[in-house]
Amino acid sequence: MVKSDIFFMNEAIRLSIKSVKDGGGPFGAVIVKNGKIIAKASNSVTKDNDPTAHAEVNALRLAAKKIKNFDLNGCIVYSSCEPCPMCLAAIYWAKIDRLFFANTKTDAKKIGFDDFFIYDELELPYEKRKMKVTQMMRNKALEAFRNWDNKEDKIQY
Repeated sequence: MVKSDIFFMNEAIRLSIKSVKDGGGPFGAVIVKNGKIIAKASNSVTKDNDPTAHAEVNALRLAAKKIKNFDLNGCIVYSSCEPCPMCLAAIYWAKIDRLFFANTKTDAKKIGFDDFFIYDELELPYEKRKMKVTQMMRNKALEAFRNWDNKEDKIQY
Protein backbone atom coordinates (compact mmCIF):
# COMPACT_ATOMS: atom_id res chain seq x y z
CA MET A 1 0.00 0.00 0.00
CA VAL A 2 1.33 3.41 -0.93
CA LYS A 3 0.50 6.91 0.27
CA SER A 4 -1.93 7.49 -2.60
CA ASP A 5 -3.94 4.41 -1.54
CA ILE A 6 -4.54 6.09 1.81
CA PHE A 7 -5.54 9.33 0.08
CA PHE A 8 -8.06 7.57 -2.18
CA MET A 9 -9.50 5.47 0.66
CA ASN A 10 -9.88 8.62 2.77
CA GLU A 11 -11.96 10.07 -0.06
CA ALA A 12 -14.20 6.98 -0.18
CA ILE A 13 -14.67 7.17 3.59
CA ARG A 14 -15.38 10.91 3.40
CA LEU A 15 -18.07 10.20 0.81
CA SER A 16 -19.65 7.56 3.06
CA ILE A 17 -19.81 9.96 6.01
CA LYS A 18 -21.24 12.74 3.84
CA SER A 19 -23.80 10.33 2.39
CA VAL A 20 -25.26 9.65 5.83
CA LYS A 21 -25.59 13.40 6.44
CA ASP A 22 -27.27 13.83 3.04
CA GLY A 23 -29.82 11.05 3.56
CA GLY A 24 -28.06 8.23 1.74
CA GLY A 25 -26.57 4.98 2.97
CA PRO A 26 -23.17 4.88 4.73
CA PHE A 27 -21.13 3.86 1.71
CA GLY A 28 -18.71 5.63 -0.63
CA ALA A 29 -16.55 4.53 -3.56
CA VAL A 30 -13.79 6.05 -5.64
CA ILE A 31 -12.43 4.79 -8.97
CA VAL A 32 -8.89 5.64 -9.93
CA LYS A 33 -7.05 5.26 -13.22
CA ASN A 34 -3.43 6.19 -13.76
CA GLY A 35 -3.25 7.77 -10.31
CA LYS A 36 -6.24 10.08 -10.86
CA ILE A 37 -9.81 9.88 -9.60
CA ILE A 38 -12.09 9.35 -12.59
CA ALA A 39 -15.29 8.75 -10.63
CA LYS A 40 -16.61 8.90 -7.10
CA ALA A 41 -20.04 8.25 -5.67
CA SER A 42 -21.96 7.39 -2.58
CA ASN A 43 -24.95 5.17 -1.93
CA SER A 44 -28.23 6.68 -3.16
CA VAL A 45 -30.64 3.73 -2.87
CA THR A 46 -33.25 5.59 -0.81
CA LYS A 47 -32.66 8.98 -2.40
CA ASP A 48 -33.10 7.60 -5.94
CA ASN A 49 -35.53 4.78 -5.10
CA ASP A 50 -33.11 2.50 -6.92
CA PRO A 51 -32.06 -0.76 -5.23
CA THR A 52 -28.96 -0.92 -7.45
CA ALA A 53 -27.71 2.57 -6.56
CA HIS A 54 -24.93 1.32 -4.32
CA ALA A 55 -21.80 3.46 -4.12
CA GLU A 56 -19.69 1.06 -6.19
CA VAL A 57 -22.30 0.66 -8.93
CA ASN A 58 -22.89 4.41 -9.07
CA ALA A 59 -19.14 5.00 -9.36
CA LEU A 60 -18.73 2.30 -12.03
CA ARG A 61 -21.47 3.92 -14.12
CA LEU A 62 -19.83 7.34 -13.83
CA ALA A 63 -16.38 5.96 -14.66
CA ALA A 64 -17.61 4.11 -17.75
CA LYS A 65 -19.35 7.25 -19.00
CA LYS A 66 -16.28 9.37 -18.36
CA ILE A 67 -13.88 7.14 -20.27
CA LYS A 68 -16.57 6.14 -22.79
CA ASN A 69 -15.92 2.44 -22.31
CA PHE A 70 -17.61 -0.35 -20.37
CA ASP A 71 -14.21 -1.99 -19.85
CA LEU A 72 -12.56 -0.40 -16.80
CA ASN A 73 -9.38 -2.41 -17.09
CA GLY A 74 -6.52 -0.48 -15.49
CA CYS A 75 -8.78 0.99 -12.80
CA ILE A 76 -8.76 0.55 -9.04
CA VAL A 77 -11.81 0.72 -6.76
CA TYR A 78 -11.56 2.12 -3.25
CA SER A 79 -14.70 1.35 -1.28
CA SER A 80 -15.58 2.39 2.25
CA CYS A 81 -16.97 -1.12 2.80
CA GLU A 82 -16.44 -4.61 1.45
CA PRO A 83 -18.71 -4.77 -1.60
CA CYS A 84 -21.98 -6.68 -1.49
CA PRO A 85 -22.46 -9.57 -3.94
CA MET A 86 -24.08 -7.30 -6.57
CA CYS A 87 -21.30 -4.72 -6.40
CA LEU A 88 -18.55 -7.33 -6.34
CA ALA A 89 -20.02 -8.94 -9.45
CA ALA A 90 -20.23 -5.53 -11.16
CA ILE A 91 -16.60 -4.85 -10.25
CA TYR A 92 -15.57 -8.14 -11.84
CA TRP A 93 -17.75 -7.46 -14.94
CA ALA A 94 -16.07 -4.05 -15.31
CA LYS A 95 -12.65 -5.78 -15.32
CA ILE A 96 -11.32 -3.69 -12.44
CA ASP A 97 -7.66 -4.46 -11.68
CA ARG A 98 -7.72 -4.05 -7.91
CA LEU A 99 -10.10 -3.48 -5.01
CA PHE A 100 -9.41 -1.87 -1.65
CA PHE A 101 -12.07 -1.72 1.07
CA ALA A 102 -12.28 -0.43 4.65
CA ASN A 103 -15.28 -1.77 6.64
CA THR A 104 -16.02 -5.48 6.33
CA LYS A 105 -19.27 -7.22 5.42
CA THR A 106 -19.46 -8.27 9.08
CA ASP A 107 -19.25 -4.61 10.13
CA ALA A 108 -22.10 -3.87 7.70
CA LYS A 109 -24.16 -6.76 9.06
CA LYS A 110 -23.89 -5.29 12.58
CA ILE A 111 -25.71 -2.13 11.45
CA GLY A 112 -28.41 -3.89 9.45
CA PHE A 113 -26.80 -4.39 6.03
CA ASP A 114 -26.75 -8.18 5.95
CA ASP A 115 -25.82 -9.66 2.57
CA PHE A 116 -24.86 -13.09 3.87
CA PHE A 117 -28.29 -14.45 2.93
CA ILE A 118 -27.55 -13.72 -0.74
CA TYR A 119 -24.38 -15.81 -0.65
CA ASP A 120 -26.38 -18.59 1.04
CA GLU A 121 -29.24 -18.36 -1.47
CA LEU A 122 -26.93 -18.65 -4.46
CA GLU A 123 -25.70 -22.01 -3.19
CA LEU A 124 -29.22 -23.46 -3.01
CA PRO A 125 -31.05 -25.20 -5.84
CA TYR A 126 -33.84 -23.04 -7.29
CA GLU A 127 -36.61 -24.95 -5.55
CA LYS A 128 -35.11 -24.34 -2.08
CA ARG A 129 -34.61 -20.57 -2.39
CA LYS A 130 -36.72 -18.09 -0.43
CA MET A 131 -37.75 -16.35 -3.64
CA LYS A 132 -39.74 -18.55 -5.99
CA VAL A 133 -37.68 -19.11 -9.15
CA THR A 134 -39.14 -20.63 -12.33
CA GLN A 135 -37.39 -21.22 -15.62
CA MET A 136 -39.61 -20.96 -18.69
CA MET A 137 -39.52 -20.52 -22.48
CA ARG A 138 -35.84 -21.38 -22.80
CA ASN A 139 -36.12 -22.65 -26.38
CA LYS A 140 -37.63 -19.36 -27.54
CA ALA A 141 -35.11 -17.29 -25.58
CA LEU A 142 -32.21 -19.24 -27.10
CA GLU A 143 -32.87 -17.44 -30.39
CA ALA A 144 -31.21 -14.28 -29.05
CA PHE A 145 -28.20 -16.33 -27.92
CA ARG A 146 -27.89 -17.99 -31.33
CA ASN A 147 -28.13 -14.58 -33.00
CA TRP A 148 -25.42 -13.23 -30.72
CA ASP A 149 -23.21 -16.27 -31.26
CA ASN A 150 -23.49 -15.87 -35.06
CA LYS A 151 -23.08 -12.08 -35.07
CA GLU A 152 -19.81 -11.21 -36.76
CA ASP A 153 -19.53 -7.58 -35.65
CA LYS A 154 -20.33 -8.14 -31.95
CA ILE A 155 -18.37 -6.36 -29.25
CA GLN A 156 -17.38 -8.93 -26.64
CA TYR A 157 -17.55 -7.93 -23.00
